[in-house]
Amino acid sequence: MSTPIKVIGFIAALAAVFAITLGAGRIFGPVDTTPTSAGHDTHASTSPTSGASEGDGEHSAHLPGGLQFSQDGYALRLNHSELAAGSKTPIEFVIEGPDGKPVTAYTPQHEKELHLIAVRRDFSGFQHVHPTRAADGTWSTRLALTPGVWRVFADIAPTAAEPMTLGADVSVAGAYVPVAAPTEDVRTATVDGYTVTLAGELAPGADSELTLSVSRGGKPVTDLDPYLGAFGHLVALRTGDLAYLHVHPEGHPGDGTTKPGPDITFGAAVPSSGTYRLFLDFQHAGVVRTAAFTVTAGGSSGHHH
Repeated sequence: MSTPIKVIGFIAALAAVFAITLGAGRIFGPVDTTPTSAGHDTHASTSPTSGASEGDGEHSAHLPGGLQFSQDGYALRLNHSELAAGSKTPIEFVIEGPDGKPVTAYTPQHEKELHLIAVRRDFSGFQHVHPTRAADGTWSTRLALTPGVWRVFADIAPTAAEPMTLGADVSVAGAYVPVAAPTEDVRTATVDGYTVTLAGELAPGADSELTLSVSRGGKPVTDLDPYLGAFGHLVALRTGDLAYLHVHPEGHPGDGTTKPGPDITFGAAVPSSGTYRLFLDFQHAGVVRTAAFTVTAGGSSGHHH
C-alpha cells in the first residue's frame, strides 16, 4: 500500500516543480553589443493600481520587478524557451498587450524602447542588449549563451501603461557547469585594464546612494562617454530570486553639474536584507564595458570595503 503514497508524493513533487517553473516565467533574450541600464528612474516595477490582476497571492504593486512574465495585462512571450548555446544565438519574443496583440507603441526609456537584460541564474553570464522591433511587434536579437538556465528581463514602458520589467527563464542546452554565486561583498572590479570601485551601503527599505569610481592605470577616468543618456547604467539583482531592482543615475550628461567621471552616483532602493549582484555598464573611448559587484544589504557584511 506504499505505492499509492509514493505516486501521490511524486505527483506533488511534479506539481511543485511546475509551480516554480511557472512562477519563474518564460524566457527570452536578445543580444546586441550595447549593454544598458538596469535601473531607470521611471522604473516602476509596481503598478499604480492596487490589484492582483493575475490572481497573484501578493499584490503585484508591491513586488520587485522581473519576478513575473506578466503584469497589468502585459506579458513577455518568447518564441522559444529552449535555446542553443553559442556566441550569437537568435532570440525572438513579443510583448503581448491586454488586448492579446503584440505591443507596437512604446515610450522610450534611456533612449530605447526596450532594454533586454540576460543573466545566467548563477550570475556567471550577463548581457544588456537592445533588440530590433519588426512592424508586427516581434523583437529579435542575438545573445551569447552558455549552457544553463538564463533569466531574461524586458525593461519597457508601453505607451498606454506604466514602465515595467517582465522576466522569463530560458534553458540553454549543453554541458552545464554551475558556478557558486558570490556570498562575500565584492566592491572592486577589474575589466579590460579599468578598475571600478564601489562605495556606499544598501539599506533595506530605504533609498541608498552608491558611488562607482572608474580608473585606468592608476589614474581617474574623467572623460567617460555619455551612454544611453547617462555616464553609466546599473542593474541590481537580488540573489536567490533575481528580483530586478529600482536603480537610477543621479544627474545626466549636459545638465551643467554631472561630471564625466571618475565618479558615477546612483540612487538605489532595495526591498529586503540579503545579497545583491550589481552590474555597471560604462562607456569609454567608444567601447561599453561591464563591471560586476556583490553587496550585502543589512547584516554585518554590508560594511566590508
